[in-house]
Amino acid sequence: MAALSKSVPHSCYEIGHTWHPRCAVAALHVSRSALAESLRIYGTLYLIAAILRKRKLDYYLYKLLPEILQSTSFLTANGTLYIVCFCILRKILGKFYIWSPGFGAALPASYMAILIERKSRRGLLTIYMANQATETLFRMAVARGTITPLRHGEVRCKHGPRHRCCKHYGDNCISYCIKGFIRMFSIGYLIQCCLRIPSTFRHLFTKPSRLLSLFYNKENFQLGAFLGSFVSIYKGTSCFLRWVRNLDDELHALIAGCLAGISMMFYKSTTISMYLASKLVETIYFKGIEAGKVPYFPHADSIIYAISTSICFQAAVMEVQNLRPSYWKFLLRLTRGRFALMNRKALDVFGTEASKYFKDFTPKLDPRYTVVPPELPLELS
Repeated sequence: MAALSKSVPHSCYEIGHTWHPRCAVAALHVSRSALAESLRIYGTLYLIAAILRKRKLDYYLYKLLPEILQSTSFLTANGTLYIVCFCILRKILGKFYIWSPGFGAALPASYMAILIERKSRRGLLTIYMANQATETLFRMAVARGTITPLRHGEVRCKHGPRHRCCKHYGDNCISYCIKGFIRMFSIGYLIQCCLRIPSTFRHLFTKPSRLLSLFYNKENFQLGAFLGSFVSIYKGTSCFLRWVRNLDDELHALIAGCLAGISMMFYKSTTISMYLASKLVETIYFKGIEAGKVPYFPHADSIIYAISTSICFQAAVMEVQNLRPSYWKFLLRLTRGRFALMNRKALDVFGTEASKYFKDFTPKLDPRYTVVPPELPLELS
């Protein structure tokens, strides 16, 4: 709560684009480096994919380049719009809060950028970023002592038996159930966060501490626990019955579904109790999409992508030690190292150890463009 109410009066130049004082020029630098890296990534990726899929000549002549350029535009826009929103948000607020340089700037930037990408790729990107965000949130919780990780837990889930009738190839039964719980818990948590965004952001400028309730709210975890336990109980019961009866039977689904209903104790809701009826409606709806009778609502994956990316950017700015190293290296490549040039020492006031890995870095700022006078050398202070 205390950190949410704190702020720093520095300009966007003093905190973000420390390599150049002008916002437009800094954004152009990021755009140029992001464009070069995006072309390299997607040019290589799509060319290899086309060769492995044995695409015909027409694909190389008419589709390969447009697909590369569209995906390149998406990734370039994501990087460029982030620094643009970073500067705009600072000008609107007049200062920086703990959420604004990371999550606040990345949310609108990521949402606008994902709309540029092909619809067929948005789902994959959403899944990838949701996994990144889940791991980042887990690392943050561990760093704060909220969660105590299981020693060698990532190894213990990997080995175990799988019945010959089970169709979850590549996973043993225990790992299959655990992964189902984690995946659905994350989805439930993000859904509840999305539902709370409108009411939270209405009071954002008058009561910044309300932002905490967006993430640390009892209902977020209750919905996550319900969805996670529902899926894991269902899958676990189905696997158990296959082991006991040594066969796969439709009756297992009925028994597993009944037992999975116990998970309702985590999230008592009449809406959830109508789940089966809603599934019937959902089935009819997707049949209507296939028949071209009803429109498809495409924004859910875009919203989840934007929130997941924003969580990762929040960590990249405020606590890079809790971000997956491979994703941090990707951000450095995308910006040609400029993400590491942020003035994180000024952000240490928020208590996230923002400068933990940047102790030796102090930006050389032009005093003509600074709001806060630079610190005097130790011998002169």
